[in-house]
Amino acid sequence: QVQLVESGGGLVQAGDSLRLSCAASARSFSPYRMGWFRQAPGKEREVVARIAWATGISYYADSVKGRFTISRDHAKNTVYLQMNSLKPEDTAVYYCAVQPSLGDVTYPYWGQGTQVTVSS
Repeated sequence: QVQLVESGGGLVQAGDSLRLSCAASARSFSPYRMGWFRQAPGKEREVVARIAWATGISYYADSVKGRFTISRDHAKNTVYLQMNSLKPEDTAVYYCAVQPSLGDVTYPYWGQGTQVTVSS
């Protein structure tokens, strides 16, 4: 099994930056993809960014493109989300998740989430 632990959330003001981290604990960690998701109050969960573990090819939601950057550190089994120019609408609980292989329909492993609150 894979365990994921997010960290780095907090309360910031609009325009500030945060860096989220997600550390994976597994005996042999070589997933197809890792992703960041978020869920704001009253909203559905949405994909923020995802990255192919092997190649580093990434995807971003239009709402964060140009402001957020996803990256990974193979040696640390960790994925990061650098968030710049934060806006109040970025306020949400952020989760990381693992897609073990391309054939997996859903992400079976999730972290506990970390709260990001952006004040205006």
